[in-house]
Amino acid sequence: MDKVTGILQDTIKLGPDAQIKLWTSVAIVVILVLVHWLIVKIVWRRTDDVHVRYRSRKVSESVAVILGLLLIGRVWFREFQSLVTIVGLLSAGLAIALKDLVVNLAGWIFILIRRPFELGDRIQIGNHAGDVIDLRIFQFTLLEIGNWVDADQSTGRVIHVPNGKVFTEAVANYGKGFQYIWNEVPVLITFESNWEKAKEILLRIAKEHAEHLSEAAQKRVKESARKFLIFYTKLTPTVYTSVRESGVLLTIRYLCEPRRRRVGEQAIWEDILREFGKCDDIDFAYPTRRFYDGRLEGKKGKGHPSPPLS
Repeated sequence: MDKVTGILQDTIKLGPDAQIKLWTSVAIVVILVLVHWLIVKIVWRRTDDVHVRYRSRKVSESVAVILGLLLIGRVWFREFQSLVTIVGLLSAGLAIALKDLVVNLAGWIFILIRRPFELGDRIQIGNHAGDVIDLRIFQFTLLEIGNWVDADQSTGRVIHVPNGKVFTEAVANYGKGFQYIWNEVPVLITFESNWEKAKEILLRIAKEHAEHLSEAAQKRVKESARKFLIFYTKLTPTVYTSVRESGVLLTIRYLCEPRRRRVGEQAIWEDILREFGKCDDIDFAYPTRRFYDGRLEGKKGKGHPSPPLS
């Protein structure tokens, strides 16, 4: 030991006092590492839960780092003798080492106070959407919808989202406004179809399936307007007309309950298929190749010569 002390003093000019502090610091690090290792070993022997093992290891690491900084700082700097300084450094160390936990805790408090969503709500946060099935101090849990499954139905996966995400990601609540969402069903028919007749059929079908929601939605809008700037002049189903390359696009727009979007859309499509099947003058449009002859298909009175009589 004396030989090592002499080498340190000769090579790096480290005095006796500094050497004592150095060896004390090394001893502190070794002891903390051994304690951390022992805690992890005990936890791993007592449980097979991966989450418990992970959390215990992270907490043990954080506590070891904080204690190490405090104890080594106390050895090297006299200023650390002050209790106020120690408390300040402890707070700073906690904020750095447990930054994510602190942010998640703040997110939990924000969720409880501001209530951007509650248990049972259907939300989307960032790229994840689902029903909120659990809310804890550091994370909330979603039963995922969408992704590879169409029309907002469950995938069966459970997603755990840190509470701190409410500060960094946009949160969309399907039912927080007035408990209904707008859905659209686009129906493309050929240019030769009787589009006015088709539009009347679609509007009738939409009213049969969704008009009963309009009155309830109107009441919800009035209630929500007290808290949010939400207003609609028309909540009844409607059909919009537009033109696409392949034909005339008739788009049904109607209100539906978020969890019944697929069921309602299926019922509407089934009625459309039945009604259009009865009409000889309405056909669905789909990608095809067509040759147009103005002499045969052109409108009368537009200067097209009549086809020769055979």
